[in-house]
Order: sequence, then structure tokens, then C-alpha cells
Amino acid sequence: MNYQLSLKSSGAALIAVLLLFGNSVFAQCTTLGQTPSTAIPVCGTSVFDQRVVPDCTNGSIYVPNCSGVTNGCAYADINPFWYKFTCYQSGTLGLLIDPISSSDDYDWQIWDITGLSPTIVYSNTNASLIIGANFSALPGQTGTKSTASKTIECCTVQGVTNPPNFSKLPNIIAGRNYLLMISNYSQSQQGYKLSFTGGTAVITDPKEPLMQQVKPNCGGDELRLKLNKKMKCSTIVADGSDFAPINGTVNATGARPIGCNTSYETDSVVITLAQSLPPGNYSLHLKNGGDGNTILDLCDREIPVTDTVFFTIPLLQPTKLDSLVPVTCAPQSIRFVFSKLIKCSSIDPSGSDFSISGTYPVAITGAKGNCNADDLTSDIIVSFAQPLQSTGTFVVSLKPGFDGNTIVDECNQTTPPSQMAFSVQDTVNADFNYNLYYGCSADTIVYSHPGGNGVNNWLWNFGTGGNTYNQTEEVIYKTFGQKNTTLIVSNGFCKDTVSKSIYLDNFLQAYFTVDTLNCPNEPVYITGIDSSERPIAYFWNFGDGQTSTADQPQSHLFPSTFTDAKYTIVHSVTNDLGCTSTYQKTITIVKTCRIDVPNAFTPNSDGLNDFFGPMNAIKADNFIFRIYNRWGQMIFESRNWLNQWDGKYKGIDQDPTTYVWRLSYIDKDTRKAVDRKGNFVLIR
Repeated sequence: MNYQLSLKSSGAALIAVLLLFGNSVFAQCTTLGQTPSTAIPVCGTSVFDQRVVPDCTNGSIYVPNCSGVTNGCAYADINPFWYKFTCYQSGTLGLLIDPISSSDDYDWQIWDITGLSPTIVYSNTNASLIIGANFSALPGQTGTKSTASKTIECCTVQGVTNPPNFSKLPNIIAGRNYLLMISNYSQSQQGYKLSFTGGTAVITDPKEPLMQQVKPNCGGDELRLKLNKKMKCSTIVADGSDFAPINGTVNATGARPIGCNTSYETDSVVITLAQSLPPGNYSLHLKNGGDGNTILDLCDREIPVTDTVFFTIPLLQPTKLDSLVPVTCAPQSIRFVFSKLIKCSSIDPSGSDFSISGTYPVAITGAKGNCNADDLTSDIIVSFAQPLQSTGTFVVSLKPGFDGNTIVDECNQTTPPSQMAFSVQDTVNADFNYNLYYGCSADTIVYSHPGGNGVNNWLWNFGTGGNTYNQTEEVIYKTFGQKNTTLIVSNGFCKDTVSKSIYLDNFLQAYFTVDTLNCPNEPVYITGIDSSERPIAYFWNFGDGQTSTADQPQSHLFPSTFTDAKYTIVHSVTNDLGCTSTYQKTITIVKTCRIDVPNAFTPNSDGLNDFFGPMNAIKADNFIFRIYNRWGQMIFESRNWLNQWDGKYKGIDQDPTTYVWRLSYIDKDTRKAVDRKGNFVLIR
């Protein structure tokens, strides 16, 4: 089991348990294979024997449905070893961890790290990356079994039954990369054997191990061997005994695998020869070295001794100035690439090894290489005093610099003076013009680019979906406000992008709010909602013969009559462009605001007295109206006086009989509470 804390453990105690176990202090892991970045590559056909597990830890990890659960457990890679593998055929993964000591408690977890850094295991909370785990406290063998029920098993609080120490076989997918952590919780430092059995997936690389290519150094006394895939560093014998004598006479005296100080695998070996090979054609063969075999791949398969790779020791020739990286727009430097590495020490930083001539004057200000640890570079960057922004053709010449020579390659051959030409075109400017034509319902903008500098391609984006490609474009906008436009121009060599925002400020909309039902002899309050831009004139027609040009009429007293009277209020707004927007609404001045309740109604759909409820309750706040049948059951409730009873309850017509009503509200004028009740007759 990983950690067991009481449920009352503090946060500090939880952190402490990540650092301490008993009297042992966990050090940071430094042994090769004990960090995700130095994970050991494994193969499905081999049994990996890890005899010793040094004490250390790197950090906490996330376990789906386990981490964060208040069960007294925390999770980390305690005393770990990490392994990596690739799936070559999709299926289920069989896994067995067999401890040397049957009393040791081992835990494990597998991540899918395809396209990710191995260190993501310490920050990841994405459950989809974790395909299997087991943190049971049971000692002995652990891994996966077809009879198990869960893919992930958590650790367990003391006193609770432990989960099984085998998990369900997880599914893995061909072409994806995986990382396996095995953790020795028991602190015994005793190891285990790791094997992959019982699943249908294939994690064994089907590619047979072979040599691929040999490149000699300049002196012909050192060969760089490229293998066709990663192979075990430990099977490359340092004395070179894995390699047969070249042409049967020249022995290898050493073999140095590249990158093996930080990894278990390599695909490159530097072979040192007892003497230099003269120019000519050669072949490289393997033999069983001092360890009894040739070089082994990760599945312990040997490169066959019959494998042969051919190579040539060429006559030494100067490295020519023959390759220039294509020049881009407005270059302030150019880059030469060489077929052999160039000594950085032979490059004058001031640029005196180079000169330039062409359509207009250009000054060279420096030269440098991308130098490696051996002070060699495959390219040289020559810098100019200013960008080359105008059309022109130029010739760069290699010449002896202040040090008396041109440049020198890794084989000490001096590059002869030579020349290379290149051309540039004008830079371009995407800045564009526009003319705005206002309208009442739509605006038109004509966009144009002045051209010049060889521009022959225009790409407009007006934010309306899609692109257009003409030098001049007309766009009609049927909505107003902010409009964003981007133009990209190109002359086939240079391109430029400009974006502009244009605000169409002629939005026009007349609108107002007013109560549609109002009491007689009382002012009607009207509120104009002015969201228009550039308004200059307002007009109100109240429908009673009265008008106003105020922007806010505030209130208006309509004539009183002995019947309900309707008036149509019309409001218009005009802007400085001569455009007008109009809005209207009809209101009713009721003949009385006296609240009354009828004593009968006839819900027969004849259009007369079909609904029952209080009338003219315009001044009733907190309105509640309820109707009860003869048994005291409430069959209708309304909190809006315009919502009245239709004579039905739950969609069923009610009997023609007497009913009781009750009305309560707050009078708007007096703010007094009113509670009334009465009865009425439903007539059919």
C-alpha cells in the first residue's frame, strides 16, 4: 500500500508522508531509470530483472477515482523504476511484477504519453491518460489478470479490506507510446522481475536489428555507425571487440555509444580505428564481442554477423560555397549551408570573410555559425547593416578575411574564394483606404488598396464570412456598430497584413415604454428609450390632437370620457442624415379605476361575459384573486387581474352553481391593504 493516514491527518502530515517513511528520508531520484525522462525501454518478449531498488522519490501522481478521495491515502512514485514501450499491435496488455521477496508490496501505474513530455505524470489530472494501476497493500506478485474486475485499484485505509493486487488487463493502441511506473512501497530495496504475458497486444518491435550507415571522419581513423533503430547501450563493448577488422587488417580499438550517459538505448556508435584508412571503398562487419554477442536490440535480438554496411573514404576536397537557404522578404541576413562541418574558429565574427555587391549598397556587419560542442557548424549566417527592402540582385563573395584565409572545414580544407547570387523584391504595405457612404437602413463602404511594389494578390476579410480577392471591394452593411476589416497583400515574395476597425455610428431607433391601461383624469407617464446615434429631432403625437418635440415628454393628460377610450401614441426620431425611425403603441384610458367583481358570468364562448374576475384593477399591487367551490376547494388563482377564470378546473367545465371568491391587494394610491370576498353564479 502507498500511504496510510488517519482521516484526521493534517495537510502538513500528508506532505511529510511524501518525504518520510519510518526513519527513512526519501532523496530525489538520480539513478538512471528512476525518473520518467530516463525510463528503461522494455520489450514484450524479454523478462526484465531489476535486482536492486534504491530509495528515492520524485513527486506525487494522480490516480483516477483514488487521488483526492478522503480515505487516508496519498500517491507518489516512491522508490520507483520507470519503463517505456510502444504498442505495435492493439490489444490487451498482460503484466506481471514478481518481487524477489514475497513480503514486498509493489504498486504500479501506466500512462499513455503519446506526444507528451514524460514529466507530465507529476502534473497530469487527465484520467484518459491513465490506462491501468494497482495500489493494493497486499504483498507478493502484482500486475494484470483476465479474471480481475477493475482496471484501477486504489490504496486502502488501515482496517479496511484490501483490494486485489491484480487489475484488469488494460487496452493499448498500436502506434502509441506508454510509460510504466513500478514502486516498491516496502522500502526493502529488493527488486523484482518484470514480464509481459497473457495479453493480446504486441509491444515487441518487429523490425530486425541491423546496421544502417557508416560515415568516416576526415582522417579516416574514426567511423560513425548509424543503427536502424535504438539498441541497448550495455551490449556495445567499449574496446571495439564487436567489430571485425576493416579489410581484415585494421582493428577497432574503441566503441563509444552516443547518449548512453542519460539513456539505456542508442542508435549511434563512434568506432575508433587503430590506424587511418586511405581513400577507397570499405565494408564494416560485426563479430561476437567480449560479451559473447554482437549488438542487441531492446528485445535481446542480435545484429547478425552476416550484416554488412559499405562506406567510402573520399579524397579530401575543399567544401564549396554551394548552398544558400532561400531568401525571404526584407532579409537582414542570409544563411549558407555546407556539405561538411565548418570550423567556427575560422569564421571572422566581423564578416570580413565575405563581401557583397549589387543593385544598391549593402554593408556586412558580421558572420557566425551555429556552433556545436566541438566548435563546428553546418551553416554560416552573414548579417547586413539594414534589411534589404527594395528590389535588387546581389552577389556575395567569399574571400580571405582579416585572418588571411577564407573558411576551413572540419577536415582542415580551406574553401576557395567563390560567389553566390540572390535576389530580393520590394517589401509591400497592406495599408488600405476606404470611403464610407451612410444610408438609413444600410451603410456602404468602398475599400481600396493603392497597389504598387509589385503587389498582385489581395485577401480581404470583412468579418462577414468568407474572403474576397480584388484590389477594390464594396461592402454593404445592414447592421451598424464596429466593423473589423483585415487585408493581406503579397507580391509573391513579400506580404503584409493590416487590420482596421470602422464604427458605423448611424444606428437609429425610436422606442418608448408606457402602461397600456390607465385611469381617467390621471397623467400617463411615457419614457422615451433613446439608443439612437446622431439624433437631432424628436416628435410625439399622442393621438388626442396634442404633439411634442421634446426628447422626453414624461407625462401626458388624456381627455376623460364615459367609456373606455383608446389612443395611439406615435414617436419618431430623425438624425442628421435625414433618416427617420418611428414607433407606436396604443393605450386605453378606462372609464373608471374602481375595482369591482361581477356576481355572475356565462362561459359559453359567445364573446360576452366568458371570463370571471375583478374589473379595472389597474391600481392593485400584490394582487391575488382566488375562487373556491362549494366544498372549499380552491379551483382558480390569479396574480394578474387580466388573467381571469374561464369556468374550468384542470381542463374540465365546472357545474353551473354558486362559487366563492376572495380578493386581496395593496392600493397603489393609499398603500393600504384590501381584503374582499363574495360569491357569484356560473350560468351555462
